[in-house]
Amino acid sequence: MKKRESFHHDGDRYVLDMGECSTRKGFAQVDTNQDAWYFGTWANPVTLRVVQYAEGDLSIYECGAPAEFVKLMRDIAGAEDFKGIDAMLVPSIEAGFTKLGLADLLH
Repeated sequence: MKKRESFHHDGDRYVLDMGECSTRKGFAQVDTNQDAWYFGTWANPVTLRVVQYAEGDLSIYECGAPAEFVKLMRDIAGAEDFKGIDAMLVPSIEAGFTKLGLADLLH
C-alpha cells in the first residue's frame, strides 16, 4: 500500500466532498463520530483508494490489491468512532463494496 501525505490549502473537507472525493468519482463517505468541516474520510472500492482529511492534513492510501483495501477498511471499521460507510444511495458504489465482501459496513 502506498501512502501519500500533503497539506490541503482549501480549509475544509467540503471541497473534497464536492470534488476529488465525490460520489461521481466513485467515493463513499466513511462516517465516524469525528466528522466535521475539519475531518472526513472517503473510500473508493473500484480504485481501492482511501482519503482522510484532518485539519488540513491530507492522507491518500492507494491499495495495490483488493485484499489490502479490505484489510484497511476493516481496520477503519474497528475504530471506536466508526459508524458505517455511506454509499449515498449510488448502486455502483454499493455494488463495489458488496463485491469486496464489505456490504456489512454499509448503512
